[in-house]
Amino acid sequence: MFDFPRSLLEFQRRFPDERACAAYLADARWPDGFRCPACDRDKGWELATKAFTWECAGCGKQTSVTAGTVMHGSKVPLVAWFWAAYLMATHSNGISALQVQKQLGLGSYKTAWLLCAKLRRAMVAPDRAPLNGLVEIDETEIPQRSKDDPPEGGLGRSGQGKMLVAGVEVHGHRPGRVRLAPIADFSAASLHAFINANIAAGATAKTDGWSAYPGAPGVTHHPHVVGPMAAHVVLPWAHRLFANLKRWALGVYHGLRRKHLQSYLDEFVFRFNRRNTRHAAFRSLLRIGVTIKHIT
Repeated sequence: MFDFPRSLLEFQRRFPDERACAAYLADARWPDGFRCPACDRDKGWELATKAFTWECAGCGKQTSVTAGTVMHGSKVPLVAWFWAAYLMATHSNGISALQVQKQLGLGSYKTAWLLCAKLRRAMVAPDRAPLNGLVEIDETEIPQRSKDDPPEGGLGRSGQGKMLVAGVEVHGHRPGRVRLAPIADFSAASLHAFINANIAAGATAKTDGWSAYPGAPGVTHHPHVVGPMAAHVVLPWAHRLFANLKRWALGVYHGLRRKHLQSYLDEFVFRFNRRNTRHAAFRSLLRIGVTIKHIT
């Protein structure tokens, strides 16, 4: 049996109320049964007097199924959390906070925005593996959504009015996993830091020959100087990734803000890396959400 709904109708049947959602979260958080987060004892019972709360048989600590997760302390119903997670994980282009507010009937845009922001934080698994094998690495620039910055910046590697983003895509006959991150500039320090954080030792980095790449520790540099050749011919998957990112940013969010850039990039990466298993992504999102610490 699949551990995730594969359609809206199946989702509605699977999670009709708070009790069904809480049971799913408890199973995701404690797959081998309840375990106390304070003393690590594996014996406890669900309280009848407190909704979705367990009490440890050893130390007596009471733990809600949402305590310490991205849903910690939220007054939003679990059903709304599940709907938002399902829509964000399975919709091919994602969904904006304004759309979430309207679709779920939330009382304010602020509530919807915070809910989406917390779910984006759960889109990065703490133990995710770095990219390996042959990896395309390139840089791009996208307009930032700000009153003070011009809508269009300079060309090439000029940073005027732009948010600078480094993109990675693993490929063989087709693209594999990707990573995206903002960088301060196109210097060796910035690019090497990105490579060190996202690329496995022993991988081969295929680049456009930019002078800042050589010397990156732990990887084999495979430069392809572009010259008069179109860059997308040398690094086709990286350029397709950037094109999709820019269309998504403008189409769904009408541009990205500098302050929250990484979280939006994480959302794009999460969905891209699960493009062939969108409905299973819902399960991944909730399971990461109950294992990472909550955000205020």
